[in-house]
Parts: sequence; C-alpha cells; structure tokens
Amino acid sequence: MPSPAGVKPKLLVFVIAYYAESTLKQVLERIPPSVFQDHDCEVLVVDDASDDRTYAVGREYQEAHPHIRMTVLRNEYNQGYGGNQKVGYTYAIAHGFDHVAMVHGDGQYAPEELPRLLQPLVDGEADAVFGSRMMNRFGALKGGMPLYKYVGNKVLTTCQNALLGTKLSEFHSGYRVYSVRALEAIRYRLNSNDFHFDTEIIIQLLNAGLRIIERPIPTYYGDEICRVNGVKYAKDVISATLQNVAHRSGLLYQRRFEPQADGNAHYDLKLGYDSSHTYALGAVGPGSRVLDIGSGPGGLARELRKQGCEVAVVDQHAPTVPTLDVKVITQNLNEPPKFDVAGYDTLLLLDVIEHLQDPEEFLQQLRSQFDHNSKRLVFSTPNVAFIVQRLMLLIGQFNYGKAGILDRTHTRLFTFRAAEHLLRDAGFRIQSVKGVPAPFPKVLGEGLLGRGALKANLALIRVSRTLFSYQIFIEATSTPDVNFLVDDARVNSARHEQARLLRVARSS
Repeated sequence: MPSPAGVKPKLLVFVIAYYAESTLKQVLERIPPSVFQDHDCEVLVVDDASDDRTYAVGREYQEAHPHIRMTVLRNEYNQGYGGNQKVGYTYAIAHGFDHVAMVHGDGQYAPEELPRLLQPLVDGEADAVFGSRMMNRFGALKGGMPLYKYVGNKVLTTCQNALLGTKLSEFHSGYRVYSVRALEAIRYRLNSNDFHFDTEIIIQLLNAGLRIIERPIPTYYGDEICRVNGVKYAKDVISATLQNVAHRSGLLYQRRFEPQADGNAHYDLKLGYDSSHTYALGAVGPGSRVLDIGSGPGGLARELRKQGCEVAVVDQHAPTVPTLDVKVITQNLNEPPKFDVAGYDTLLLLDVIEHLQDPEEFLQQLRSQFDHNSKRLVFSTPNVAFIVQRLMLLIGQFNYGKAGILDRTHTRLFTFRAAEHLLRDAGFRIQSVKGVPAPFPKVLGEGLLGRGALKANLALIRVSRTLFSYQIFIEATSTPDVNFLVDDARVNSARHEQARLLRVARSS
C-alpha cells in the first residue's frame, strides 16, 4: 500500500555486516542521497560478532555523519547470515518502518540500485523486490561470477521454479527489499540461521500469497571471502524446497512455512485432477437436491449449482464464495442437527467427520431423520494409515499442523476399515470405496511434475489402497432409523388391522 500523499515512507536501510572493516565505509558512502530525500530513512548496521574492526568502522562513520539517522549494533555471539537478518527485520517491525532494504556490507551488491528496487514498494506494486543478477543474459559472468557458481545458481533456480511453480530468474541473490507488513505476515523467525534463510523466506512469501517482483542488478565479485559451502548450501536449499512441497501437499507439516494468518486457504477446491472434490462432483448427478454438510467456504456448492443442483449448505460460518445462490444453514456441527434432511436426496460429508468431537453421535442423530426414502451419502476423510504418516511415526514424529492429515482441528482419525465401520454402525450401506491421492497438482502445478507425481500416487494406490491413499472416499446409501421403523410398523399394522376388520365385516 503506497504512503499517503505528502508523507514519506519510513525506510530502514539494513546493512548486514561480517568481517567488513575494509568495505563497510565505502558501502555506506555509496547509498544515494535520494534515498534519504525521498524516505524517512534510518540506517541500521548489524555486525555479526566479527573479530575485526567492523563495528568500530560503523560507529566511526556514525559519529562523522551526525546528519544521518543511524544505529550500529553488534551481536555478542555470531548469529549466522540468516540469524543476523532476523535481528534486522525484527528491529524494522518493532520500530514501525514501512520498508526494509537489506544491503551487504561487503559491497557485493551496489547500494546505487536502492532507489530502483524501492520504487515498486513505494508504488504499492509489490510486497518484496529482489535484485536479480540473472535477468541480463550472461551479465553475472561478465561481472565476475565464477562459472561454477553461475551454473549452480541456474540449476538450483530451475529446480526450485519447477517445485514451487514459480518463474523467478534467481532465488539466490541477497539484494532484497521488503514491505514490513509482508515480514509481519510470515514466520521468518523460525527460519534457519544459515545461508538458505533466503530460500525459506521466498517460500514463506509465496505461501502467504505475497507479491514478488524482480529487478535486474549488476554483478560485482571483488576480493571478498566467500563463506558459503556450496555443496551444503545446495543440499539445504533443495531440502527446504522439498519440505515445502510436502507441507503444501499436507504430507508433512512445517510450521515455518505456514503464514501467520492462513484463514481457510487450505480448504480451497481441488479440481481438474483426481481429488475428493472431483470425485464428489462426479458422484452427484445433475439436478440432484444436495445438502452439503460442513461446506466450508462454499466452493463446491458453487460447482454443484453449475450442474443444475438444488443446494443447501450447513457450516458454523456463512460461505465466503461470492454470488452463491444456495440456502445457508449456520450451525456448529458439534451440536445436535437443527437442519432437516427430508428435502434432499444427496448428503455430502466431505472432510467433516474428523473435525467432530463425537462422530458416532452425530451420525446417529442424522440417521434419526432417515425413512424409507433412501439418501445417497458422499463421504471423505483423511487416511491416517497413509505411508507418510506411518514413516513419520516410525521415526517418532506425530506432529499436528495447520492442514493435512494431522490438521490441528482434527479430533478423530480414521483408516479405511474404521471409516467403513463407522458408517455401517450408523446404518449406511456401503456402495463403493476408493482411495484419493495427495493433491500434488495443487502444490507442484498442473504441469509435467505435478501430473507425474499424481499418476505415480494413483498407481501406488492400485498396489495398496491402505498404504498409499491420502484420503478415503466412500459412497453409501441410508437405511431407515429403528425408531422410524417402529412407528411405521405401528401405523402400517393399524392400517392392516382396519382393512382386516373391514373384510371380516363385509364377509359376515
């Protein structure tokens, strides 16, 4: 969001410094005057426990330039590249800045580029702007980047783009400016203190739906000492990226990759590939009268309306999908049902039963409304016997999270056998049971990688439905409640008795 007219945005120029005694002064001198003119600006230098004169150089510059608002800090113990960034970003948040620009004290990234990198933030067009050395063809090599680093950068970036569904030209530049609001929306404090902090913060921004813009920057490699172990860095980067793939698929929860306020984003529809939502839409015939119990945001109800279905939704919150032409019933499903199922031929219970405190009692109360007019039940729930959960348990991990099989709001977990047993006890006749693969296209995109992972999962489900299904999908039909049968038998018996007596009277 741009600042109001006439109000300068508050900017923190954060200089991250480690063994920078020979370069720090020049870096500070190269910050363009326009940065101070166009912003309410403060310079923060954080020396990460260097054993040289880095801190002293920073303080000397501060004393020699009293007209510049400047703070120089020194970490007592080395925090690492990522840990030092946490110090700067936390300072920016605590002091109410609008934007924070990270500049390296070794001079590898040109401070002269700051005005150009800051402009998209000032204009409200981005939440983060990255300086990219790869946008100009071979510019990085011309600027002195070693060939092995150039190739490694390209290979890692290509892999990460494929896994994250992005099109960034470079993941590994350290020249970045952020909106402080964006930093407040992500869990950067949980990131690594090592060099792959930069990859983790990109993942967090993407998961939070924040806008990233790249701008080309010149490459400069001087005689600074490289402190990055390339092999370890590559391993850490790929590991973090794969962990996010598992997190977004709901396979392996990673708290640091969960935005601070995620809302119901993980309950979005999964359509266009094999999923519980796709299977449910296929199971409901056009023109059906559908009661969607535990409807969430209402996306599936919208799709059912497109199929010509009459739809009512039941949830503790009103649907958020706009222009949804359905009947809305607001109810906490942990309370006795206040809705009547009589007017519907199809009931949806998609990823609902695991959230209830007493699923057996809920289904029994639902069954109390059933009569001879059989209703179709379309049901799904996570499969706790999924191989990933088994492997995690094998190594002592059973961690609940925001989404996935071990969603924190899940109170009950089911296997195929347990789910079928639950429904049979509630008087349902099982018609079909099948396994649902993990939603790889949602995470990896619907290209070759996402579709390939989905096909592999479907093939494995054919080998072992119990082991390789991410969710359980069941279609069933209702049977009459016993109380209804007793009452119905009494009414029918009275009718038959009246008919018998009438026949006796006529015969006599």
